[in-house]
Amino acid sequence: MSSPRVKICGITRVEDASLAAELGADYLGLNFFAASPRAVGPERAREIARSVRGRLEVVGVFVNESRERIEALAKAVPLDLIQLHGDEGPEEVAAFGQRVIKVFRVREDFDPGQVSAYPRAAAFLFDCGHPSLYGGTGLAWPYERIAGLGVEQPVLVAGGIGPANVRQAIRLSGADGIDVCSGVESSPGVKDHDAMKRLFQEVRHGQEAT
Repeated sequence: MSSPRVKICGITRVEDASLAAELGADYLGLNFFAASPRAVGPERAREIARSVRGRLEVVGVFVNESRERIEALAKAVPLDLIQLHGDEGPEEVAAFGQRVIKVFRVREDFDPGQVSAYPRAAAFLFDCGHPSLYGGTGLAWPYERIAGLGVEQPVLVAGGIGPANVRQAIRLSGADGIDVCSGVESSPGVKDHDAMKRLFQEVRHGQEAT
């Protein structure tokens, strides 16, 4: 079995990005949603991306943003993938030249069948279905609701994941990896380095136990 993929999201500081790369993260998330306390501007994003270039993949997180701005930032930073965390439909996802991680917020009425409408997505991410927040909620949810999706693309699970429950989240969801944000923070946008180290230790120990 391959090791779970790890995405550390909401990075705002070079030192946090460097530690994520050192610990073996696969993806680093930069948030361009202006309403987020973890939002970064183009210059800061470029600085962070440059510090870890070639060590992991840099993902830009967008919420209902215009295609023009997304593509401009993807080129300027540059970004390896774009993550669409809003209400984007299949046609919008398919229109991008970049690889897209499509996010689904799992509410009570979530229909797993809708995932098949996004064949052009490079990966899927499933997060807590908060009624007004787009990610970074710190809220756990019944991760088993996405078990057995049967899609070809990699599946990441997010929402309330930290060192204490990362193994459970992977086991219940059957996901290929995790997306962690507030679960390894001391405050929004500031990562807790001890928590990050514990998270990766738990992921490794969970892998050894299988």
